[in-house]
Amino acid sequence: MHVLLVEDDDRMAQALATALARRGHTVRRVVRAAEALRHVREAGFVLLDLGLPDLDGLDLLRKLRTVCQVPLIVVTARSEERDIVQGLRAGADDYVIKPFRMAELIARVDTVRRRLGRPAPPDGTGPGPGDGRQVRTGDVAVDLAGRTVTVGGAEVRLTRREFDVLALLAAQPGDVRSREEILDRIWGDAFLGSSRSLDVHVAGIRAKTGRAGLVRTIRGYGYQLGDLGRERGTG
Repeated sequence: MHVLLVEDDDRMAQALATALARRGHTVRRVVRAAEALRHVREAGFVLLDLGLPDLDGLDLLRKLRTVCQVPLIVVTARSEERDIVQGLRAGADDYVIKPFRMAELIARVDTVRRRLGRPAPPDGTGPGPGDGRQVRTGDVAVDLAGRTVTVGGAEVRLTRREFDVLALLAAQPGDVRSREEILDRIWGDAFLGSSRSLDVHVAGIRAKTGRAGLVRTIRGYGYQLGDLGRERGTG
């Protein structure tokens, strides 16, 4: 795998590049946002620091997501909840705070690579590449094959992870998915419960669609696709 490492700290960049090379990956290290935008299409994976000399890393992340959907992990010293939420909502597949254990970061890279783009295994229990169904609830339509969501006929742009979560719920609309199952199927880690990643992505789905009931919270357990038609009928 070819990794684009966007990191302005020389010592950190060297440590990351060495660890990745030991795993058999090639690494291109860049310092500036302009360089990242120029080389991102060559990359199979991006590790992105947020403290860059020419552009805030969150702004770069948003720009990257307009041109490609390459797997990306933010690696930064910013530990405020607001930064984490913004990073995940902007399209990061994971968010790692410095200082970190190198083995953990490499494991997260492997997990994102293994799970990305596969919200459900090919066992007939979830959406896969060949699932051409369109699931409707109220005025919301989820196209599982086309990976699009429309509300009232207008397309709503979700991040890749937001769509994966929604697609998993939409694949079996009546089923309740536990937090652990969603985390395992989408993130590849059922024990990520201490992370707010899932909650952030659910909040993003609700906010972007303007349908708070689209994802129904089952308190103390997990989530379910909301029945918007019934809600409107009873409202």
